[in-house]
Amino acid sequence: MHTTRVSWRVNAERAAVYRALLDADAVERWRVPDGMSARVHVFEARVGGAFRVSLTYEMPTGTGKTQANTDTYHGHFTELVPDERVVEELEFETPDPALRGTMTMTTTLSDADGGGTDVLVVHEGLPDAVPAADNETGTRMALARLAGLVESGQGPR
Repeated sequence: MHTTRVSWRVNAERAAVYRALLDADAVERWRVPDGMSARVHVFEARVGGAFRVSLTYEMPTGTGKTQANTDTYHGHFTELVPDERVVEELEFETPDPALRGTMTMTTTLSDADGGGTDVLVVHEGLPDAVPAADNETGTRMALARLAGLVESGQGPR
């Protein structure tokens, strides 16, 4: 098991970023690496609330953890501090024991110097079979999408 940390600056207020973290339609648009699409099956944005999301490779050559070209994960929210922090426990739906286990993802929002919001995403308990560099790259891609969504004013209101 290992941990990754990825940060990104979003040129928007913390409240706008926080709303995008907890809106199923927004999550479907931003929480996905390049070359994949997302589908939110369940999303109950409250402490204890469940979520289930699938990420599917757009090219058939992608290898998924759940199905041939899809990664599905599920979990629940363990902490929600408005405009500050979202903590989720999640796990992949997979028959592969090397990819099983509960992971914790903590997203922290803070005021950025000069305006905007600094977003820090920490993944803890990542299975060793998930390369840290791949997780970091995918997280950066997703955060870039989050920034684009919120900065354009197209995020949830």
